[in-house]
Amino acid sequence: MDNDNAIAGDPLALPHLLPPVPEHPSTVAQFAALATALAGDRACWAPLVRYDAASRWYHRLRTGPGYEVWLLSWVPGQGSGRHDHGASTGLYTVLDGALTEEARGGSRVLAPGALRMLAPGSVHEVVNVSLAPAVSLHVYFPGLTEMRMHPRSRAEPVPRDSLAC
Repeated sequence: MDNDNAIAGDPLALPHLLPPVPEHPSTVAQFAALATALAGDRACWAPLVRYDAASRWYHRLRTGPGYEVWLLSWVPGQGSGRHDHGASTGLYTVLDGALTEEARGGSRVLAPGALRMLAPGSVHEVVNVSLAPAVSLHVYFPGLTEMRMHPRSRAEPVPRDSLAC
């Protein structure tokens, strides 16, 4: 007998003894529920947060079949630049602080609990224009494979909130 399987037998031969396979989100509503549940589990994400004055900090918090979850921190003045998420649908929520999002529909300030969904190819920019750090949680499905940057055209004004004093 070389291993436990030789002694106890193959556990996969007894599927009724295996733990149930966890359900994975597959709709926008289910991904929103996942983001909300993770946001509420501060013990899960808060110890991982780091702040970096040189660049936005990020950490992949979770992956699953066809999706991934990222934790990001933003010190005052940090922003994402105008970008899209390629073929991925994006959904994000603010966990701490406040972030300002500039998108086709205008500018909005997002406080903790705010939830935003972005269709594939949607262009937006996120900036921490406040005086306090911020933390956000992002879900991408399918997982993020590209982040295309979009420079501003000369005719397009820079959002007032992103101007430095």
